[in-house]
Amino acid sequence: MRRPSARPSQPAPHSLPATPTPPPFNAPAARRLRAALGMTPERVAHDMRVSYGHPRITPDHVMAWERGAAAPSASELTALAGVLWCSPGELIGRPRTLREHRIARGLAPEDVARAVGHELHAYLRMEETDTWRGTDRQSAALAELLGLRLPDFVTVTGGNAKLGDLLRNAVTTRWQAYVRPVAKLVPLDRPFLEGALQALHQDYQGHMAATLSWGGGGSDAGDAARDFLDRIVEHFWTRIQQSPA
Repeated sequence: MRRPSARPSQPAPHSLPATPTPPPFNAPAARRLRAALGMTPERVAHDMRVSYGHPRITPDHVMAWERGAAAPSASELTALAGVLWCSPGELIGRPRTLREHRIARGLAPEDVARAVGHELHAYLRMEETDTWRGTDRQSAALAELLGLRLPDFVTVTGGNAKLGDLLRNAVTTRWQAYVRPVAKLVPLDRPFLEGALQALHQDYQGHMAATLSWGGGGSDAGDAARDFLDRIVEHFWTRIQQSPA
């Protein structure tokens, strides 16, 4: 009996890792820092090649970064900061993600993982998915290490969506019922938080009163109310900053 021939084994399908998005680059700052040092783009490119192991960097790359036509990768940003004698944070715009905050501090993933008590692969996964998973102690260590302000901390730990939902409910119903749930995401003194929620509630109700009144702005007032809800998290942080300590 003839034995069937074995099928050649196929390699297991796998997806290529996505290329990380470059951090937001501050082109005017890079240009200003280079000029202050009296360096040419040629010199910057040379030093990045020779001293920081980026053999493909040319003056055209440096000029493209400074024009805002391109952005350096994370490793190129770190090298550029070394050449320009500045911190990586001086070369990027406002950090938005966990990864960008780490880069702004000039830290390697290993440094953060070790400091907060996570395995490296687990921490890298959090950066890739923009999802922080940590205990209260680990979260506090992360905030201290990266110098996170409270709005940044809520953002990088994935709390913005939940905070937005709570705030929308607070301004459209009874704000008092949402003080405790909001406080779990935003650890502020209760009287301080109550004042901010009450002010937001009054602002929103003012928009709604304008919508419903005979002499109100009609559709314009309704649009303003919807826009207020869409930007509720931004309005919340503005209120927190304006509230007396």
